[in-house]
Amino acid sequence: MRFSINIPNFGDFADARAVAAVARAAEEAGWDGLFLWDHVVHTKDLRRGQPFGDPWMLLTAAALATSKIKLGPLLTPVARRRPEQLARQVATLDAISTGRVIFGAGLGAPIEDEFGSFGDSTDARVLAGRLDEGLELLARYWTGDRVDHDGEHYTVRDVELLPATVQHPHPPVWIGGYWPNKAPMRRAARWDGVVPLFTSARHGVPPAPTEVAAMINYVSDHRSDPAAPFDVVIGGSTGPDSAAEIIGPIADAGATWWDERMVQAEEGFDRLQPVLRRVEQGPPRI
Repeated sequence: MRFSINIPNFGDFADARAVAAVARAAEEAGWDGLFLWDHVVHTKDLRRGQPFGDPWMLLTAAALATSKIKLGPLLTPVARRRPEQLARQVATLDAISTGRVIFGAGLGAPIEDEFGSFGDSTDARVLAGRLDEGLELLARYWTGDRVDHDGEHYTVRDVELLPATVQHPHPPVWIGGYWPNKAPMRRAARWDGVVPLFTSARHGVPPAPTEVAAMINYVSDHRSDPAAPFDVVIGGSTGPDSAAEIIGPIADAGATWWDERMVQAEEGFDRLQPVLRRVEQGPPRI
């Protein structure tokens, strides 16, 4: 079991120095990873007036402040970005961090705010198509090989994006989505890991182990090579006295990462000092 810290890219964490401070503290306290949200406006009614930071610049600051922990977005909406630009950003961060990037991707939400606010499509089927086609393009770009592509959403002519990523064939790709929705879980089964949210548990609230087990069984049934390495990333909020009770059954169900997340509905999840206090306590002991 590995342990990570999860923070938004707004509030205090719009400041790259705050993100670097959390990353440095997390590495010193023995955490295995730091993962960052990728939002433009999030939920406008809730976030109006708050500053946001670009996740790739924030992650670069985290990479330069550390040498061991894994880093990446949870989750980047691939449909909101040009695949060629995104491929370069990930490859550059992988080089800066000497191969420590994990790329988390998903559809992106809330769709009306994050896409519709900018005149983009809010049709989930269109965005899912762009996500799947974009992921395939990213994997090809990251090899450094020549790419030609004629797809429903993207066209590429005679392109090589160099350098290739430090990690070969590419950084691990984790896919997010809400369980019990099945489509994102089938998508995750084609890649390197799954980062599910649960309709029954708000962000920061640990899901029921029975739901985790059901989700893992579903994803396993759809993997082409069940023996290949595959991560299951489950998140929630724990304290010194509750970690073993909460995480133990989830680890027994097959989770490989615990992603520590402050409850979104509670004050402080986007503030540096409360997050630093939890980080400095160290990862859960189970």
